[in-house]
Amino acid sequence: MIKLLFVRRFMPLFLTQFLGAFNDNFFKSALMMLITYRLGDAAGVDSRILVNAAAGVFILPFFVFAPTASDLADKYDRSDLMRWVKFAEIVVMSGAALGFWLGNVWVLMAVLFLMGAQSAFFSPAKYSILPQHLREDELIAGNGLIQMGTYLAILTGTISGGLMILRENGIYWVGGLAVSIAALGWLSSMFIPPTAPIEPSRKVSFNLVGRTAEMFREIVPMRKVFGAMLAISWFWLVGSVFLAQFPTYSRLILGTDESVATAFLAIFSCGIGIGSMVCDSLLKGKVTTKFVPSAAYGIAIASVLLWWVSDRPPVEAGTPIIGAWEFFARPENWTITACLFVIAFCGGLYIVPLYAVMQTKAPEEKVSSVIACSNISDSIFMAVAALGAGVLISWGISIPQLFLTMGPTTFIVGLLVGII
Repeated sequence: MIKLLFVRRFMPLFLTQFLGAFNDNFFKSALMMLITYRLGDAAGVDSRILVNAAAGVFILPFFVFAPTASDLADKYDRSDLMRWVKFAEIVVMSGAALGFWLGNVWVLMAVLFLMGAQSAFFSPAKYSILPQHLREDELIAGNGLIQMGTYLAILTGTISGGLMILRENGIYWVGGLAVSIAALGWLSSMFIPPTAPIEPSRKVSFNLVGRTAEMFREIVPMRKVFGAMLAISWFWLVGSVFLAQFPTYSRLILGTDESVATAFLAIFSCGIGIGSMVCDSLLKGKVTTKFVPSAAYGIAIASVLLWWVSDRPPVEAGTPIIGAWEFFARPENWTITACLFVIAFCGGLYIVPLYAVMQTKAPEEKVSSVIACSNISDSIFMAVAALGAGVLISWGISIPQLFLTMGPTTFIVGLLVGII
C-alpha cells in the first residue's frame, strides 16, 4: 500500500486531495467558531441558526452541480479538470481572506457555498481517475490511502481552524494560510498525470432535475454498483451522527470539556484511517465486499456497547467539568474510547471496498456519473441524519440512546450488503 505514495500515478492526487480536504475543514471550522463567538451577534442572527445554515450551504452544491460535474469529468481530461478546480480554490480562498478581513458573515457564507461547489466538481474526477491510473489490484490500496488522508485532513483542518481563528490576528493568519494551502493544492495538481477523455463529445447538461434523474435511472439496474452506493451513504449517515454529537455527548453526558470532544474526533479519524489501511492487507488487492458485512456487524455491536457503557443521567448543573487528561486517566472511560475506535476502524474496513466496487463494476463511461450520484445520495443521507437526530432528541431520546439506534439499523445494512 505505502509504495503507492512514491509513484507519480498516485502521490500528486493524494496530496491534492489531502490539501483540499484540509482547507475545506480548516475554513469551515474557523467560520463556525467565528459565527459562534463574534459574527452571529454582530449580524443580529442567532449563532445556532447560522451554524446549522452553514452546514446546509456547504452541502447544497453537491445537489446543484453533481450532473454538470459528472459530464465535465467524462468530457475532458480529468487531471486538467482537477487543475481548473484547484485554481478556482485559490480565487475562492482569496474571497475568504477578504471576508475575514471585513468581518462580513454573508461574504463568508457565500465563500462556503463556493467551497462546496469546487468540492462537488472535484469529487467525480478524483474517484473516477483512480481506475485510469491504478491497476485493479491497486484500487483497494489507493482508496484506502485516500480515505486515510481525508480523515486525517478533516481532523487536522478542523482543529487548526478552530484554534487559530480566535487568536490575536487570527483572521489574518487563517485567511493567508487558506490561500497558501489552496495554492499548494493547485501546484500538486500540476503533477497529476494526464488521462484520455472518456467521451469528448459528451454534451454538458445544466438541467439539474432531468440529468440527475437520468443518471439514477442508469445506475439503479447495476445491482452491485447501486447497492455499494447506498451502503456508502449509510456509512456517511452513521459517521455524521457520531461526529455531530461528540461536543454535546462530551459536555452533557460525560461532564468533560471541549478537549475530550476533540480527542474523540482524533480517535475516530485515526480509527478510520487505520481500518482503511488494514483493508488492503486483508483483501490482498482483490476487489470484493467479503469483509463489508462483518465490518457492519462490528459497527453495530460497538454502537450497542457504547450505549451500554455511557447511558447515564445528564450531568447536573454545577458539576465540575474535567479535561481530557483526567477523563482518560480513569479506567472506566477506556471502554468508551475502545468502542469509538472499533466503530471507526470497522468503518474504514467497510467503506474502502465499496468505493472500489463502484469504480470497477460500473462501465468506464459511467464511473463519474456513479460518483456524482453517490455524492447526492451521501448528502441526502447526512441531511436525514441531522433531521432525524434532531427529532429524536426533541422527543426525549438521550445521546447514548441515539448511538444505540445505529446498532440494529447498521446490522440490517450488513445483512443487505451480504446479499448484493
